[in-house]
Amino acid sequence: MSMDSRGTSRHVNLNWLGLLPFALFALLFLILPTMKIVVGAFQTPDGSFTLDNLRGLNTPSIISSYVVSIQLSLITAALGCLVGFAMAAAVIFGKLPQQVRGPLMTFSGVASNFAGVPLAFAFLATLGPVGLVTVWLRAEFGINLRALGFNLLSFWGLVVVYLFFQIPLMILIIAPALDGLKREWREAAAILGATGAQYWRMVALPILFPSLLGTFALLFANSFGAIATAFALTGPQLNIVPIKLFAQIRGDVLGDPHLGYALAFGMIVITALANGLYIWLRVRSERWLK
Repeated sequence: MSMDSRGTSRHVNLNWLGLLPFALFALLFLILPTMKIVVGAFQTPDGSFTLDNLRGLNTPSIISSYVVSIQLSLITAALGCLVGFAMAAAVIFGKLPQQVRGPLMTFSGVASNFAGVPLAFAFLATLGPVGLVTVWLRAEFGINLRALGFNLLSFWGLVVVYLFFQIPLMILIIAPALDGLKREWREAAAILGATGAQYWRMVALPILFPSLLGTFALLFANSFGAIATAFALTGPQLNIVPIKLFAQIRGDVLGDPHLGYALAFGMIVITALANGLYIWLRVRSERWLK
């Protein structure tokens, strides 16, 4: 082997060193904890193999928690996709000033990661029973949100809170796909006599469909795994899987850590399927937009 070949090989190998910090981080905080959960779902407290933990999921309370979590994720993903798509399309294709796009994308990047206790506190201070907006509407306009049926500490209240980060996430993901729609396609449709509605129905939306469906799957997974916001806002009174998992793992008298592992294993399967669907559809949509 020549000196140049050895130098090139050594240089290529050194380039892989840049991935080591991330690989180590992923191993310690993602892969190993996930493997512990998967293994623990099939173990008894003494370490022997069992399927009783998975059988324990077949109880009315746990099945109900999965149903409520799936309903919550489907609703917030659907509303997030609808509102986020409309906002992104209005900024990119509408007649709004171009200066709006920069602040919107910046805010979306921040809001999509704003969750947990700070988000729950912000909504409690705004739309809670004695929140700023709640009190203002009652004092100035005589509008009582509680009398109208709105309760922030409920299922639909949690939907409103989740939309705060679901809509911005949709905007961030769908904006590049909208940018990928070529102007020539719209011009060709107009030349052939298509209206704007026909262009969207017959050209744009079929091309964007994989991206839309993939983003819906991603938003579903994003909502399904959220716990900090839900627990900080409603406490244990809302029967969703992340809160029930927290109750099993934290070591209360009635807690069963290995049943918690089984609950987490079920969540891993559901979110993995949603993320896998997103990745597959994302690849398909990128082929169309090239």
